[in-house]
Amino acid sequence: MAVDYAVIIVYLAGMLAMGWWGMRRAKSKSEFLVAGRRLGPWMYSGTMAAIVLGGASTIGGVGLGYQYGLSGAWMVFAIGLGLLALSVFFSARIARLKVYTVSEMLDLRYGGRAGLISGLVMWAYTLMLAVTSTIAYATIFDVLFDMNRTVAIILGGAIVVAYSTLGGMWSITLTDMVQFVVKTIGVLLLLLPIAVIKAGGFSEMKAKLPTEYFDPLGIGGETIFTYVLIYTFGMLIGQDIWQRVFTAKSDRTARWGGTVAGTYCLVYAIAGAVIGTAAKVLYPKLPSADAAFATIVKDELPVGVRGLVLAAALAAVMSTSSGALIACATVANNDIWSRLRGVVSRGGGEEHDEVRGNRAFILIMGVAVIAIAIALNDVVEALTVAYNLLVGGLLVPILGGLLWRRGTAAGALASVAVGGLAVIGLMASYGILANEPVYYGLLSSLVVYVIVSLATKPTDAAVLAAWRERLAGRGAENTETAPEPVTA
Repeated sequence: MAVDYAVIIVYLAGMLAMGWWGMRRAKSKSEFLVAGRRLGPWMYSGTMAAIVLGGASTIGGVGLGYQYGLSGAWMVFAIGLGLLALSVFFSARIARLKVYTVSEMLDLRYGGRAGLISGLVMWAYTLMLAVTSTIAYATIFDVLFDMNRTVAIILGGAIVVAYSTLGGMWSITLTDMVQFVVKTIGVLLLLLPIAVIKAGGFSEMKAKLPTEYFDPLGIGGETIFTYVLIYTFGMLIGQDIWQRVFTAKSDRTARWGGTVAGTYCLVYAIAGAVIGTAAKVLYPKLPSADAAFATIVKDELPVGVRGLVLAAALAAVMSTSSGALIACATVANNDIWSRLRGVVSRGGGEEHDEVRGNRAFILIMGVAVIAIAIALNDVVEALTVAYNLLVGGLLVPILGGLLWRRGTAAGALASVAVGGLAVIGLMASYGILANEPVYYGLLSSLVVYVIVSLATKPTDAAVLAAWRERLAGRGAENTETAPEPVTA
């Protein structure tokens, strides 16, 4: 394992070096939080694909393939569909708003009264997303070093917190590009063909497994519908995803770069399911489906290649973890703490340098995430809570604001409150993993939004006029002096 250890150590050292280099570029709030809104198509596509394809998509995607066969691709496939929908239909308008958070967008659209409560819901979502990613370090480091769970979480979490705190979005962007390349080589170009060959090829796999393993709908229609509802729609509204859209240098970059990233996700989804199916042939009686990835990597790959593929898994976890962490800190500082202090920024010019404050919030949130990850055991439940809150509480007022002129601030606030409370209450009643909480929570959010919006005074014409100006890319000129755009 010495060669494998060396590969992992070099990779981790490289992540810290990228963080240090990114610190030199993050000189303003815009540079620190959204990489100066200067990413070109190549960097934008790579970092967007990196953040959405985390440990759940890699380790969990292979596990679903082990359990259900090719239809196990649907979870990650739903993520890819959501990213495609976001890129094609909404990303250009989102990028032109020149804001930092989803709550700032709601303030602009509804007249400045929806930000705090939506910020609290978004903060809860990004916090739990960061926690679930951090828990995954335990699985990877256990395979690598037979490491204690707590020590593994602290080690992996500390590295992510370190480079995220140093350079903010610039450090995360640079590390995500490396992680994107490592994942592509490790999972798609190495693990996928090796797993299929070791399993005897597709003909042997079909001969040894039940036919339902090759049924694209074998996982069940209700499960597929739930994946689409939670993950596809979740991609449309998450702060972690929007914050990457804000980094695009133009709306064209956001649209086409995101489309490339979404297509990559679809390929990654199928690859994970195929790897899991091959693992089922090789190891038909594993104690847990989530052990399929680690087992096939540990037992079937040659020295060196094994280290690279484990680095790919680590890259998947770190990219999602760092993206969720900076999103959580951005919401905590800009949408909650700043509002409580009475200081609200809606994009545009920089009144003062806020890098130090945002850096402090990343550090504080990072420590909190590590502590919660140590105390929490069930990744699936934590991730379900995060996405149920996000979709049930925020989907309707966000998409309503983008698509329906008649939506009002009162309707948005009522929608967030009723949808969020309904989800929490129904999870307590039906169970966290039940489908009903997100179904009924989303329905109640929609009904309340429409009824209250129609029953209250329409949004002020001046607010809507300012909103249309921002959507058109006018009225939010950034006055800070920035370097030339990064066009890679």
